Amino acid sequence: MFSVADYVFFENSSSNPYLIRRIEELNKTASGNVEAKVVCFYRRRDISHSLIQLADKHASEYKTSEMQSQQQETQRRMELEEEKESPTETELTEKQKHQLRHRELFLSRQYESLPATHIRGKCSVALLNETEAVLSYLDKEDTFFYSLVYDPTQKTLLADKGEIRVGPRFQADVPEMLQEGEEDDRDQAKLEERLWDPECPLTNKQIDQFLVVARAVGTFARALDCSSSVRQPSLHMSAAAASRDITLFHAMDTLHRHNYDLSSALSVLVPAGGPVLCRDEMEEWSASEAAMFEEALEKYGKDFNDIRQDFLPWKSLTSIIEYYYMWKTTDRYVQQKRLKAAEAESKLKQVYIPTYNKPNPNQISMTNGKMATVNGVGPGAYHTAGGGRACESCYTMQSAQWYSWGPPNMQCRLCVSCWMYWKKYGGLKMPSRAEGHGARQSNHMVPMRNSGSPKSSMKTKQAFLLQATRLTKLARHMCRDVIRLRRAARRPFVPINCGAIKAECKRLFHTCTHFENIHNWFWAFHEKVDCSRIH
Repeated sequence: MFSVADYVFFENSSSNPYLIRRIEELNKTASGNVEAKVVCFYRRRDISHSLIQLADKHASEYKTSEMQSQQQETQRRMELEEEKESPTETELTEKQKHQLRHRELFLSRQYESLPATHIRGKCSVALLNETEAVLSYLDKEDTFFYSLVYDPTQKTLLADKGEIRVGPRFQADVPEMLQEGEEDDRDQAKLEERLWDPECPLTNKQIDQFLVVARAVGTFARALDCSSSVRQPSLHMSAAAASRDITLFHAMDTLHRHNYDLSSALSVLVPAGGPVLCRDEMEEWSASEAAMFEEALEKYGKDFNDIRQDFLPWKSLTSIIEYYYMWKTTDRYVQQKRLKAAEAESKLKQVYIPTYNKPNPNQISMTNGKMATVNGVGPGAYHTAGGGRACESCYTMQSAQWYSWGPPNMQCRLCVSCWMYWKKYGGLKMPSRAEGHGARQSNHMVPMRNSGSPKSSMKTKQAFLLQATRLTKLARHMCRDVIRLRRAARRPFVPINCGAIKAECKRLFHTCTHFENIHNWFWAFHEKVDCSRIH
């Protein structure tokens, strides 16, 4: 059984190694067959020699930094424990280095569509882990690693892991706490500018009243503006637009600039020229621009540079990014998300592929199916074509089955074990000059379907999800009078009383006399009610 997100072996040629792919989608064709949309991984033998040298240089730099960190750790232990230097890790043998190269893959940003019947098994592919010994990849069967991304169109290699940016260029140097009466000798021009004082003299009620006035002024300003009257013909729409964050930000900034003096800040909201009109990107964009943005997002994903270059060159990159995050809060985005979720739900999640047991055309047939002596060896191997040559990889003379390997004129062959190694790992167990015979042969003889851009929207990094409990979701709406998130945001140093919120939730549950009241709360969040938890 093979599922979406599995790493699998695909066979597209009886003589070439398996292709290594990650299943992204499983789709049923009109003929009833199942096709797998997959992400391509490339082996070392699939890319040019110059890029191989670049990959080896990257690996050597990685190894050097790893050795330096190990030396620092060893030195630290010596200083703390006053012990002799522990022996360093033994170097890899030539055979281990040779086999380790077969485990290295290169992720690509391209997709293929392959018949699911060509799947030959599962494997495991992981991003190279700095904390794990490289030998651990050799100890596990069908396990591969990658650290670079290969672009077959541009013929480039890029690192696929972020760096922990440490140092004064990326992190703030926390100064020592000033003593009482000590002057701050830092250059104030280089420091950040404060935009809000959580310890301002105004009460929460006064701030809320000022924000209501700012919304009212924004609604009035839209009534006076001709373009806004066309876009928001009703009072309800104008009031909703005036209640957006841009209005609140302007109001709070006005308060801060006037030292939280309400009378002075109110006079600034309505200057002599008329009320101040604050617009965000959601209001500035026209309907045609919004449609073009959605079309570009469907084609390029969140590649905002390409979106700007090909669809919206008159917009700044900042404007496009700001609009994107506002667009995600609209009902249109929610509807599209539901449609995509319903479409994904209707797609296949897994497919059963029976074990492939058809004979391989590369099998060397036996003479009358009888045992025979090969090169003077006793009757322990089948008599095969090729003049009784040994296995090209392990040099054994005995095998239950032999497979022809390499160009026909070389008459090379592999035993069963080495043949499976060749198919899975794309190389021979032992270094051989004959191994490079197919290093530049193309293994990809199937039609490739790109995503429309050489760049992919696939996430290679591990994502995380903060999943709130059902009670927490309910508390956000049932206990609004207690939580008051906007007020809490204005006072970040004052802790939220979780005990009071929990007590309020329990009180509301106990005061509900009808089951329908609780059911309505759950229905608003599309959650199923577990009646056994309600007392």
